Amino acid sequence: GGAGVGKTVLIMELINNVAKAHGGYSVFAGVGERTREGNDLYHEMIESGVNKHGGGEGSKAALVYGQMNEPPGARARVALTGLTVAENFRDEGQDV
Repeated sequence: GGAGVGKTVLIMELINNVAKAHGGYSVFAGVGERTREGNDLYHEMIESGVNKHGGGEGSKAALVYGQMNEPPGARARVALTGLTVAENFRDEGQDV
């Protein structure tokens, strides 16, 4: 989708619902995200209670980013890294 149409807002709402209504974990893989957008999403997740400051115990979402200014190969690995994180949650018996 195009810029400014609300993709990240929709994803945030889905992650919030998965965390609060279902108790599951979410993985957000931001391929080609702007640094500001990634930072905003991180802070929105803390404010909504989905994640704790600094991550770790009590957080319900993992965020993986490949910034726009990184080489294409590095950005492409973000999706695979996100998948690996989700598989790890699955292997631990968590709902993802």
